[in-house]
Amino acid sequence: MTELELMNAGELHYFCDEEIDAIAFKAQELIERFNAAPANDEAARKEILKELLGKGGEWCLIKPPFHCDYGKFIEIGEGSFLNYDCIILDACKVKIGSRVFIGPRTCIYSASHPIDAGVRLSGYDISKPVTICDNVWLGGNVVVTPGVTVGEGSVIGAGSVITKDIPANVIAAGNPCRVIREITEEDKRYWEEKRDRYLKNKDKM
Repeated sequence: MTELELMNAGELHYFCDEEIDAIAFKAQELIERFNAAPANDEAARKEILKELLGKGGEWCLIKPPFHCDYGKFIEIGEGSFLNYDCIILDACKVKIGSRVFIGPRTCIYSASHPIDAGVRLSGYDISKPVTICDNVWLGGNVVVTPGVTVGEGSVIGAGSVITKDIPANVIAAGNPCRVIREITEEDKRYWEEKRDRYLKNKDKM
């Protein structure tokens, strides 16, 4: 296997590699263009994202500045929103589902390093894939570590550090991030009533 194939497979690999570097340099050129695009030129940013990302939904939105390692190993579903200053280290695949909200300054890391200093300093890395399922909301300044999956519909509190898988339809927070409680039908009714009341009042205006 090549070093790139080892990296994508989550195996130990030597990161000083021409093929890996070429992808990274191309990504950095595209990111510079994306972050420098005029604020009112959403079409230009969308075209850059099409070239940068492995897969990006037609209706996903990323607010600059945005940073990643390679781009081509990131998948983002329809209707997802990444707020300002998101950083994704995509040595392994980072899959972000549909209708995912990601708060400002959130960091998603698939890349890691060996714990042993000798191996680490001799130029070896290791990585694990990250999956953020549909309808998840990550609050601002959340850190997602390598190998983690966040289950569908879950909400992660601001400032959390996710070190283990989070199940679907829960509220979780903390460092390390822990489940606080499930999201219930009562939550659904509460927010639907607030929305309906808003729409009713809006009609009267």
